Amino acid sequence: MSIIKLIHSYPEPLMTATACDISSDVTAVILAGGNSTRMKSNKALLTLDGERFIERIFRQLSAIFRKIILVTNNPELYRFIPCQKVSDIYPGMGALAGIHAGLRSSKTSHIFAVACDMPHLNQAVIRHLLNRVNWQDVIIPESDGGLEPLHAVYGRGAIPVIEEALSRGNRKIVDCCQRLKTTVIAREEIGSLDPEFLSFRNINTPEEYFRFREGIQSIMKSEEIAAGRVTSGNCFPTLNLSRLVKER
Repeated sequence: MSIIKLIHSYPEPLMTATACDISSDVTAVILAGGNSTRMKSNKALLTLDGERFIERIFRQLSAIFRKIILVTNNPELYRFIPCQKVSDIYPGMGALAGIHAGLRSSKTSHIFAVACDMPHLNQAVIRHLLNRVNWQDVIIPESDGGLEPLHAVYGRGAIPVIEEALSRGNRKIVDCCQRLKTTVIAREEIGSLDPEFLSFRNINTPEEYFRFREGIQSIMKSEEIAAGRVTSGNCFPTLNLSRLVKER
């Protein structure tokens, strides 16, 4: 099956989460500036359970954050996402440049940055990171695969170090973290909230996409079968988009 045929295959209007316990101290930043070289199509527009990845991530973040910024060098592709869109100040420098653009554009002291190919976010994990915000430049979770810099909190104090790295052509996020005031949330702590570490599952190839979609759908069916029980940590109720726009 062609990946291209799956893009835009669900024309329903964007549904988003109910705005409860909204954070106004941290801005959410969705990083959608990658080239998707191995996927050979725009990962943000792939679908899962009837939603494009970018729609799903936006809906999930809207349950937690009052302000959301989308970092993209192609804003015309995302007119259906009702949030501020900004471009890289250092184009061609990868996710680090996206984090930098988000920090520069945000009016809050910290941002929560997440990649556009992580569609199974966990509200409890995100709130746990936000609860640790204090003096740090970076709050980064650790999963079974190591540090997760594309699902982390960054403070404006990180801007000078990031700009120095980008100006030298260094796009490695972890290198910057080593020079900043960084708190690592251990994998055991994260695992208590997200035992399968689904929050950090991303997609790089068509094969990974199909495996991921089949795996997630299997998990979701299992949860539905369990007497209609939904885990409190990852419950994202829905709301019509038109109402969300008015509330913003």
